[in-house]
Amino acid sequence: METLETRLNEVARIAFRIEQETGCPAQLLIAQWAIESKWGEKPVGHANYFGIKRAARHTQWCTVTTREVVNGKSIIENLEFADYDSLEDSCRDYAWLITNGTPYRNPWEQYQKARDLPALIAGVACVYATDPNYLHLATVIADQTNVKLAIVQAAQTQVA
Repeated sequence: METLETRLNEVARIAFRIEQETGCPAQLLIAQWAIESKWGEKPVGHANYFGIKRAARHTQWCTVTTREVVNGKSIIENLEFADYDSLEDSCRDYAWLITNGTPYRNPWEQYQKARDLPALIAGVACVYATDPNYLHLATVIADQTNVKLAIVQAAQTQVA
């Protein structure tokens, strides 16, 4: 059975590479991966680690019963979610969404100018999720020592 540390190190390696390629911060990617998949334990479908809902660009999807917060009330809905062949495919689509998706255009453009990670997390979180505690949770996880250390270790293995 995979440990949390093993899963975190795997996603950190992918997130570091994706940050080098796209600019999407590894800390943001890992924080949302942790929230949306319970630290990699529970993807939606086969390999949707970010709770990304189905869009026209997706060729694979599944219908899942999920909890959403609407007008301050928790409701259960059956929604279509994207599905992927691998963790890396899921991470790459997430990074595409943040760096190219219309809902995130303003926070992404501001991040490109100021490199203010907390502001990017706030700009993404308020659109990404309906849970009122999402921003706090994403901010705390992005700043955790184990997350930062996993990214540093991923960077060192890429250079070695």
